[in-house]
Parts: sequence; C-alpha cells; structure tokens
Amino acid sequence: MHIKLLTNAEFLQFTKVFKPSSIYQTPYYAFTMNEENYTSMFVGLMDGNVLKAASLILVYKVNGFKYALAPRGFLIDYNDENLVTTFTKLIKKYLGKKDIVAIKINPMIIKKVYNSKGYVITDNQLYETTFNRLKKLGYFHLGYNNYFEALKPRFEAYINLDMNYIKLFGNIDKSCRNKIRKAVRDGIKVYHGDINDLKYLYEQTQTTYPRGLQYFIDLYKFFGKDNLIDFYYSKLDTTDYLQYTQSKYNEYSKKSSELNHKLISQKGNSEKIINEKLKIDQNVVKYRNQLVEATEYLKTYPEGIITSTALVIKWQDAVYLAIDGYDKNYKKFGAKQLMIWKLMGRYAKLGFKKFYLGGVTNINKKNNKYKGLNEFKLNFHANVIEYAGDFELITNSPLYFVYKNSFGITGMLKK
Repeated sequence: MHIKLLTNAEFLQFTKVFKPSSIYQTPYYAFTMNEENYTSMFVGLMDGNVLKAASLILVYKVNGFKYALAPRGFLIDYNDENLVTTFTKLIKKYLGKKDIVAIKINPMIIKKVYNSKGYVITDNQLYETTFNRLKKLGYFHLGYNNYFEALKPRFEAYINLDMNYIKLFGNIDKSCRNKIRKAVRDGIKVYHGDINDLKYLYEQTQTTYPRGLQYFIDLYKFFGKDNLIDFYYSKLDTTDYLQYTQSKYNEYSKKSSELNHKLISQKGNSEKIINEKLKIDQNVVKYRNQLVEATEYLKTYPEGIITSTALVIKWQDAVYLAIDGYDKNYKKFGAKQLMIWKLMGRYAKLGFKKFYLGGVTNINKKNNKYKGLNEFKLNFHANVIEYAGDFELITNSPLYFVYKNSFGITGMLKK
C-alpha cells in the first residue's frame, strides 16, 4: 500500500460515497479554507489501484513551522486494525517529509448516542478497542472536553427526518411548538435568500462567530457550484404584526366591555365574572402595550425586520446547519424556532434523512453554562452524538519539539 496525492475529482468521488462522511471532508470546504490562508491536499491510501481511505489535510504555517489538521478525521474504517495501522505509518512518514510537525484529527468515532432526555440509546461496543488502538499507534488524545474546546464540537445534535410531517412536528417539545405557532401568528416569515443576503448572517454572528462575511461568501460560492448550499432568513412582517395586534386588542377590549356590562346588570354572586374580567383586562393591557410597539415597528421598519438566519449545506442524505444566527432584540418572536421547523419540513419532503443542528455541549453535565443552547436544539426531539474528541499525531519529532519549546503549540491548535 502507498499514499497517493489525489486530484480534486478523485477525492470528491470517494467522499461522495464514503460513510460516515462530513461536509468538512470535501473539496468545497478545502477551497473555502484556502481563502482563509490554509493550504490543502487530498491524500489517499492505495491498495494497488483501489482507494481504501482518504483525507483532506489542511496545513497552517506560523513562525516558520507547519501544522496539519484533518477536520472530522480521516475517511477510513477505524475498526479495521490493519488498515488504520498501515495508513497511520504511511501518513506520518508522508507528512513528516513535508516538514509538517504534527497533525490534529477529530474523527467521527462515535462513543455514545443520547436521546433528547440524556439517556443512552447507542453505546459503541467497539469504542474502547478503537480508542486504545489509536493511542498505541501514537495518537495523543487531547481529552474528553465538555464544551467547545475541540477542533470541531465533540457533541453534535441531529434530527431524524425520515418520518411523516405530522409526526415530525408532534415530536417537538410542546413549548417549542407553541413558539412556532406564535411566530406565525405574529407575522414571522421565512425566505430563501442568496449570496447577496449573507450580510444578514454576518450582522447576527459577528460577535460570536470567529470568521467574517468573506468566509460565508466563500462557503456559499464553493458549495454552491454544485447546488449544495442554501441560505435562509426570517423577517418580521411589521404590517402583519400590527394588524394581528390590533385584532387581538379589539377582541379583548370587546370581551372586557361585555363582562363589564354583565357585571353591572348581574344580581347575586359576581365573583366569577370579576375573576374572568381580571384575566381579560390583563390581555387588554398586554395588547395595548404591544399595539404601541407594533405601530413603532411599522413606522421605523416598513419593509420588515430581519430576525434570524441560517446557512445550510446538503451532503449525501443529510443536511447540516453550518452557521445560524438571530437578533437577540427580537428573541421573543420565536423566529429561530420557526426557522428550524421550516427547514425540517422542507428537507424531509425533499427526501433527506437527517438534519444536523451543529454542536452542543455535554447534555448530562450539571450547571452547564450552555444549557440554553442545548435545550433549544433538544426541544426539536434531537439526538446527540458523543464523539471521541481530538487526537494529535506527531509526524516530525525533531521539528515538533523545537516548535513546542520555542513558541508553544496552543495558538496553532486553536486556528
């Protein structure tokens, strides 16, 4: 067996059919990262003329030293001992000759899968064997992190889409379903945008996401060449919101007047009417205040208000929520909940089997500072995959230790 430098076409053909696959192990992602000052190569393990394993390898240079990354790990059967052993020895030698100090991988080796309640539904019986094999081969495990310290999230949420539309909605948490219905009533609408609308995503993520607008544009451009990416945004229709608020205010005002008249003409015990009127009057006040807000919204934003955004990548039989955002000033409208539901319904009808919602944190960790993020995704009846985490393989020992002792490797690993 030997390592071969693959062409774009050869790597694309392999990654299209290999499972488990990842959007981060594609030529499209490589081209995107080239624009972020990474160089890239596609390598394959050849057994004669048969391609047995492959990987995108990104290389970042800092202070004169080169470090490699294989996002989501190599495309290889990690349960095949001979294959992994051979590939490791050859790739270590191959990269070492290119003066690359080490390579970091975060393979799609599943440790466990949890349901939305945190109970284990799949426990990989081969995990310990696979994990220990990698360690014996020289891969240094960087730990079981609980949050987002890894190259890619160690915990990932996904929704099974392979069911009918009614069941898909029924599986969603009741409070989340209520927010979705409310968003529709308030006038939130979801639109299919294009590359010119990516500025909305940047505006909503610039303080929380490490990359900028150009990165979003590059993702859209490269994945878009083969129609593998979609962009969506939601908007509050301020005219609809005002009309709905006006109608609710009129409705409760009328009920309040009727109860007031009934109370005046009531003989005997009027406690029941009083209690009912108190509840109705609370809604009168609520919608009166909302009417002031809705009127101001329409005056200031006659074209509507952008409330949430989502960039979605389609790969094999799954879709991936690559990046999403929302305007915290309008969180109460539930636009993000409606957005996810609309995407679930759309892609389920198109025949996709899974919808990956992106990273979460350890859902069984107490006092989790990301509890809100976890609950948002789990409310859609999502399962959570726990992966093995990050590993580092030193590929050029002399250069690695010179770099580590001179500069420290931490900054490079966080790139």
